Amino acid sequence: MNSLTPNFKLKHALAIAGLTVGMAHGAMAKDWEPTKSIEFIVPFGAGGATDNMARAIQGIIAKHKLVSQPIVVQNKAGAGGAEGLLDIKSTPGDAHRLVVSSSGLYTVPLATGLDFNWRDLTPVAMVAQDEFVFWVNSETPYKTPLEYLAAVKKEPSKFKMGGTSSKREDHIITALVEKAAGVKFVYIPYKGGGEAATQLSGKHIDSNPNNPSESIAQWRAGQHRALCLFADKRSAYTEKVTDTQSWADIPTCKEKGLDVQYQMLRVFMLPGKVAPEVTKYYTDLMMKVVATPEWKEYVTKNALKSTVMVGDQLRAYLGKDEQNHRQIMKAAGFMAP
Repeated sequence: MNSLTPNFKLKHALAIAGLTVGMAHGAMAKDWEPTKSIEFIVPFGAGGATDNMARAIQGIIAKHKLVSQPIVVQNKAGAGGAEGLLDIKSTPGDAHRLVVSSSGLYTVPLATGLDFNWRDLTPVAMVAQDEFVFWVNSETPYKTPLEYLAAVKKEPSKFKMGGTSSKREDHIITALVEKAAGVKFVYIPYKGGGEAATQLSGKHIDSNPNNPSESIAQWRAGQHRALCLFADKRSAYTEKVTDTQSWADIPTCKEKGLDVQYQMLRVFMLPGKVAPEVTKYYTDLMMKVVATPEWKEYVTKNALKSTVMVGDQLRAYLGKDEQNHRQIMKAAGFMAP
């Protein structure tokens, strides 16, 4: 029996060592944290809805000290958003960079033939869906979408619709409105919704389909009038934004005779080929963000739909949403040859 003791002890020691190594590895995976500054890449211009949201989340993370490293927001809006998408694709395995994107994940490559697919990246979390409002300058006489569209129909190709980029969400909505109402706009692309809002205030364009957050300042200031909401039902937010109106007071376009609906996701994506513990870290981070009172206030203020998805549910949604955009863009003639 004593002759077996050294061998037994050796096996026991090796087992303990292996268990210790395994536990250490598990702890490392579980406890992964960023070791340098984190970059939020916004593939759109400053002042737009995506940029505003990225900076709001940056502020929430800093206020609540949710990460130990600073977060830097970088706008890379070149080529209608292609610059930002290719930039994040070019750094597989980088655990310190995330792109903050929208339906541009599909519309940009579908419209341009860009060598990019959302599957090149690692989905982290959808934090919300954004609405779109049909805006005109408040000094115009139009009170409903049909009144405005009747004027557009009388003078084909005279009225200008501004929006973010070409063959992207705003342009898609414009095409849907043209088809539904039998009208034709001159579409003017800008780098972001902030610029489109400024151009509408200056009467350089006649309308735009901006997100609520992109035009809230002008709406509150009485510069812009909301004709209708491109959604299946009114906003749930009843707190007054202007002196007389809340987001819930804006009728849906369908209510007013214009049957056009469109919503857009707000999503965070890591580069491809990142470790699972990195994805988990940022997914957990975003879940902490959306649970804060500041985020709930931001969602309410900007009339976002509080739609949160992660993991397999998010991947399934992205695949379905991509196919829907493919069909819409094909019908609009926006697909790359």
